Amino acid sequence: MLATVFCAPAAHSQALGGWADSASFEFGTNPQQRMLRLAVQKDWERRWFAGNGHHLSGYWETNLALWRLRAYENVPGRHKNIVVLGFTPVFRYQSDSKLGLYGEIGVGVNLLSTLYKNEDKVLSTAFQFGDHIGVGYTTAKWDFGLKFQHYSNASIKSPNAGANWIVAKAAYRF
Repeated sequence: MLATVFCAPAAHSQALGGWADSASFEFGTNPQQRMLRLAVQKDWERRWFAGNGHHLSGYWETNLALWRLRAYENVPGRHKNIVVLGFTPVFRYQSDSKLGLYGEIGVGVNLLSTLYKNEDKVLSTAFQFGDHIGVGYTTAKWDFGLKFQHYSNASIKSPNAGANWIVAKAAYRF
């Protein structure tokens, strides 16, 4: 399926009814777990603070992730999978051509399929905010990025240890 998404962009752009401009695959890691994430993005087509060939814009992102925990409930070697559904508005500072280097920041909402209990970290709610800050490089069809991502329930309920990730992204524009 992933090959179809990346190899048949025109067909997918039409099949998605124009509500997505790109699709991405991401891999995240930290000492306690790994993450794989598929996402679709839709550019805002708005520009703010334009000047000197750059502007602030952004995109909507909807994603589905799989977290693979390696010490579930503090038991080393006890694995647990958590599915995460997320939606994030992302602000991006980029060149007017949308090519080359960029910086971005986003804060979104996420729903975990089960509570997170890994090593000494516990997220006490299935609802989590996900924020990130990242950098990347775009070509006419590809977007490669690296970001730091943090998940937390913003102290809605304790405990709220948070989960941090380093995430690599490859996105294909339709």
